[in-house]
Amino acid sequence: MRFVRLRAHARAAIVIIIAASGYCLAPGALLAQQPATAAPPTLTLADLERMALEGNPTFAQAEAAVRAAEGRRVQAGLMPNPVVGYNGEEFAYRAFGDKSEHLAFFEQTFPLGGKLRKSRAVAAQEKLQAEQSSVAQRQRILNAVRMLYYQALGAQQLVEVRTELARLAGEAVKITGELFNVGQADRPDAAQINIEAERAALDLIMAENERDQVWQQLAAVIGNPFLKPTRLAGSLDEKPPALDQTELLDQLLANSPEIKRAQLGVERARAALARAKAEVAPDLFVRGGVGYNRELLEREIALNRRTGPESQVEIGIRIPLFNRNQGGIAAAHAELDMAEREVRRVELLLRARFASTYRTYLNALRVATQYEQRIVPQAQSAYDMYSANFRRMAAAYPQVLIAQRTLFQVRVEYVEALVHVWQNAIRLRGYLLEGALDAPPAAGMTEETK
Repeated sequence: MRFVRLRAHARAAIVIIIAASGYCLAPGALLAQQPATAAPPTLTLADLERMALEGNPTFAQAEAAVRAAEGRRVQAGLMPNPVVGYNGEEFAYRAFGDKSEHLAFFEQTFPLGGKLRKSRAVAAQEKLQAEQSSVAQRQRILNAVRMLYYQALGAQQLVEVRTELARLAGEAVKITGELFNVGQADRPDAAQINIEAERAALDLIMAENERDQVWQQLAAVIGNPFLKPTRLAGSLDEKPPALDQTELLDQLLANSPEIKRAQLGVERARAALARAKAEVAPDLFVRGGVGYNRELLEREIALNRRTGPESQVEIGIRIPLFNRNQGGIAAAHAELDMAEREVRRVELLLRARFASTYRTYLNALRVATQYEQRIVPQAQSAYDMYSANFRRMAAAYPQVLIAQRTLFQVRVEYVEALVHVWQNAIRLRGYLLEGALDAPPAAGMTEETK
């Protein structure tokens, strides 16, 4: 009878531990209720987005590329600089003042055929391409920050849950050890609880490492390598977004910065073709000047009268007899064909990537829904049942431990599924743009769709 009472006391002590751990595993709650303390500083998704747009160097590069393209557009429309000079002729060393001619001249080339206007049109299309690259880079940065935010949010929740479980397991080890020392707990129970505590400690270490890794990636995208893990505001328990496939695909093909940039590439190629054709038109060369001729007039030599002031005018054009820019025009035609096919290539590539990403999104959404509606409630029910049976001395404590670990594992998988749902939803809403630290393409160059 005394042995039965001691075992009953041991079970009662362990039941207290189970009751203490039960509140953090209740249905509908992923996190333990923490004591009321001063709230630590938190970061919101909007804070991270603002920091990324300010600190990520690729966005500044994209904005600088727009300014550079504007500079080239201005430069392309400028007239050639004139030439101002002096021309001296017939310098007679024995009679310099009686023979020399002195002329100040002004020389200017006038491009014909609308070359300046058409060059400016090419540069204007390059600027529009640079602007689309800037829009795309901004979206890439926001997509990366948002995906890492939800990944960090999930890691934060798992660390908090594992921290609480490790604490409770440590308390269970302490109480069980005290009971074992006074003969009120069996050695197998004590060993099992010690093993569970060791596993909980290892799980906590891995969860912290995972959280730190996510924050290192987030710090790199933000552009602040010294950013430390901070508590994030928000919750994964919000209802995952329901996305319509047809609507998303239509928006992607209509508004994707990659497609718009490719379409602007066609306009640029057309402008370049027009500029190549204008190259055939010769430029007008004009030169004029005024000077003084010190030679004596032949019919007035006796009067010692000199030729005096005189002027000079030259006008000419280069005749396009052999070089009519045939090769340049042929190359421009080929580049236009390439640009038109690039639009089709980008569209097909985005369709393929969209199909893959949307399938991944649906799979993650199905998994998250299944865990929320069936798997987690069943695991919770099994844990509650084993706990109740243990309190009535109808089940062994190892069964409770197995049920508790199963419940926690399915909650971990549920959190991971939610993270995948949000990340793929962000990809779909963000035009499938990734590569927040990839350098933006140079103006006038074809942008590779990743």
